Amino acid sequence: MKVRIAVTPPAMAMGEAVFPEYLLACESLGFDTLWLSDVPLGPLGDPLVSLAFAAGATRRLKLGANVVPLGRNPWWLAKQLAQLDRLSRGRLLLSFVPGLGAPAERAAVGMPSGDRGRAVDDIIGLLRRWWAGEPVSAQYGDYLFEALSLQPLPFQQPLEIWLGGIGPAALERVAALADGWLTASATPAEAAEGRLIIRARAAALGRHIDDEHFGISIPYAQDAPSPVAVEALRARRKDRDLTHILPLGRAPLVSLIQSHLTGGISKFVLRSLTTSTDWRADLAWLADCVLPLQT
Repeated sequence: MKVRIAVTPPAMAMGEAVFPEYLLACESLGFDTLWLSDVPLGPLGDPLVSLAFAAGATRRLKLGANVVPLGRNPWWLAKQLAQLDRLSRGRLLLSFVPGLGAPAERAAVGMPSGDRGRAVDDIIGLLRRWWAGEPVSAQYGDYLFEALSLQPLPFQQPLEIWLGGIGPAALERVAALADGWLTASATPAEAAEGRLIIRARAAALGRHIDDEHFGISIPYAQDAPSPVAVEALRARRKDRDLTHILPLGRAPLVSLIQSHLTGGISKFVLRSLTTSTDWRADLAWLADCVLPLQT
């Protein structure tokens, strides 16, 4: 099983003066992937723009994006992602999410009501047909596509799409549609069980998901994180228990990753909640802790 470690930059590293240095540090230290999340109403911009910059600034680092496809023209999204994959020579990794569901965000992306998960499913179907080189005639909302074929096609064939979530509907969607699973806010036991459910349902549906395609996003801190960050994590869990969710310090972080490895999870996206403003020291600390686990 190939263990891969990705990092999500802290907000302080996303500024135009720091981001180029952060990218080079990630690549030189040996992290596998830089992973950015799409938060439509957030302050950090569009991850696809940032990753396009990262594609030109790096040579080895993979480029991961949690993309909210809602509110985007599927045709333009297909072209943008295909071009980004080609410019990076096949380094693009994708996970699609329906967004946070806040009323203001739903209204801003044009989904004030309706089934966001079903809308994501429909978009995935369109993208895959275009990426396979198929002429597509379809209507999606106000968009009408008449025998449109895509150029250029992605460098990767196929360009894979992972999905997240931990609830029954989310696991069913992964089994039915996804190439991989990237979950969050799950204990090792919950993630291991989710993986088994996905594999069983995919097999029942005549699909196969590679054993290497199961991952999790893990927040961490060297010491006590901010109360605001902790409360945001607690709000994502019914039991509000972060015992096996948020590791504080070296030994708990390594132990949590090893517990997930035992359950078959092998791809990790690590997000710092450390309150220090020294991103270089925090990144070096993380590399020293976890990169020995990468295979």
